[in-house]
Amino acid sequence: MFRIRNIFLGLILIIFVAPIVVVVGVSFNARKQLLFPPQGFSFRWYSEAALESDWLSAVGTSFILALGAASVALVLAFLLALYCWRRLGWQSRILRGMGLLPFMLPPVVSALGFLVFWSSIGGYGQLYAAVISHGVFLVTLPMVMILIGLDSIDRNLIDAARVCGAGRSEVYLTVILPIVRPFMIFGFFFAFVLSFNEYIISFMLIGFTHETLPVKIFNSLRYGYTPVMAVVSTFIVLLTVGGMGLIARFGDLPRLFGAWETVEK
Repeated sequence: MFRIRNIFLGLILIIFVAPIVVVVGVSFNARKQLLFPPQGFSFRWYSEAALESDWLSAVGTSFILALGAASVALVLAFLLALYCWRRLGWQSRILRGMGLLPFMLPPVVSALGFLVFWSSIGGYGQLYAAVISHGVFLVTLPMVMILIGLDSIDRNLIDAARVCGAGRSEVYLTVILPIVRPFMIFGFFFAFVLSFNEYIISFMLIGFTHETLPVKIFNSLRYGYTPVMAVVSTFIVLLTVGGMGLIARFGDLPRLFGAWETVEK
C-alpha cells in the first residue's frame, strides 16, 4: 500500500513538473525553434528577450496591472471579509456569495461583462479599466484567505483589548491587523500572480492598446514559434516559485492554508 501511494504521488509530481522542465529546456535551444530535447545550448534567447523593447514593455505593463489589481482585490477582500466576519445575518451570506461569484464564473463570461460595462462608460482600452476588472475578478482568493485569518482570532482578545480601554481603531490596528496580516500578504501574492498571468480579460479590455505579457506571447505566435516565448514563460515560473518560496520561508504555511494549530517539532 505504501509503495502504491509513493508511485501515485510520483506520477502526480511528474505530471506537474514535466511541462516546466520542457519549457525551461526549450529556452536554451541554440536553434530558433521550439525543440525538446534542446538542440545545442545557448543563452542567446535570454539576452534577446532582455534587450527587446516590446518584451520589456509587456513585462512592465503586466507588473503595473498586477500590482494595481492585487491592491484593489486586497482592499475589496478585506472589507468584504471583515463585514462577513463581524455580522452573521443574511446580508453577510449575500456578500460572501458575491465575493465568491467572480471566481466561479468562466473568465470569458466575466470578460464579456467587463467589456460591455467599460465600453458603455468610455473606459475601454484604458489600463485602469483592466486594473479594476482584474481586482474584482480576483477578489475571491484574498477574501477566502482573510476569512481564514479572521476566523482564527480568539474573540476574547478583542474583549480584553476593549476592557483595557482600546477604541475600535486601536483594536483593528493592534489585535486584528497583526493576526490577519500574513493572510493578507498571501492573498495579495495570489492575486498578483493570477493577474500577471491572466489573458482573456486583458485581451478583451486593453489587448489593442496595452500589451501585457500573456497577450504578447499569444500575439507572437502569429509570427513563428521562437525560444523567446519559452524564456518569458520561464521568467513567469521563476516569479511564481520565488514568491511561494519566500512565503514558505518566512510564513506559516499550515496556518495560511487553514490549520488551526501549528504542530511544533
